[in-house]
Amino acid sequence: MLHQENDPTRSPVTGVLLAAGGGARLGGRPKALLPYRGAPLVEHAVRALLDGGCGRVCVVLGAAAATVQARARLDGAEVVENPDWAAGMGGSLRVGLAAVSGERPGGVAAAESGAALVVLVDQPGVSALAVARVRAAYEGPHSLASAAYGGRRGHPVLLGAAHFAGVAAAAEGDRGARAYLRRHPPLRVECGDVGDPADIDTPEDLARLDD
Repeated sequence: MLHQENDPTRSPVTGVLLAAGGGARLGGRPKALLPYRGAPLVEHAVRALLDGGCGRVCVVLGAAAATVQARARLDGAEVVENPDWAAGMGGSLRVGLAAVSGERPGGVAAAESGAALVVLVDQPGVSALAVARVRAAYEGPHSLASAAYGGRRGHPVLLGAAHFAGVAAAAEGDRGARAYLRRHPPLRVECGDVGDPADIDTPEDLARLDD
């Protein structure tokens, strides 16, 4: 395990796990609760972020949020909800970045972070080693990096705090940070030897969870 303890002084990078999707193409099964190696996907993703050395982890929930929190062990993570999750991943990314920036509903403040490292709950092959490798690209609030798999950009994506406003403004529908990263190409960190970017979107994809 790469992560020793969940101590925010260890790293200025906060892991942001986007786990709000309702799994419409999976018969309405929330992706966060899909079983993988004996536990829900959301638990595996939280562990990858913690073991990869993130100082904090913020989980953005949406579909069946109360059920996810009741069934999944999210020890060591903070949970925020996106009430407009059905509008797409862009809104969840905005909610996550706001939480990393220290904003909370009701005016409750949280510790700010120098960067967000964004992962998706439906990519179980994104390992702690991939998280650690991209996290290591952090040099300050202007850092911008992403994993690459065979040269093709993927997750995790590292967003320095100086990019939060621009990313949030461009995040609409299911685009997330894609439009912003097209205009501001990130450093690409090859992770093809330590991770797999395949996602779980269709019933056929569920076979990957049996590996």
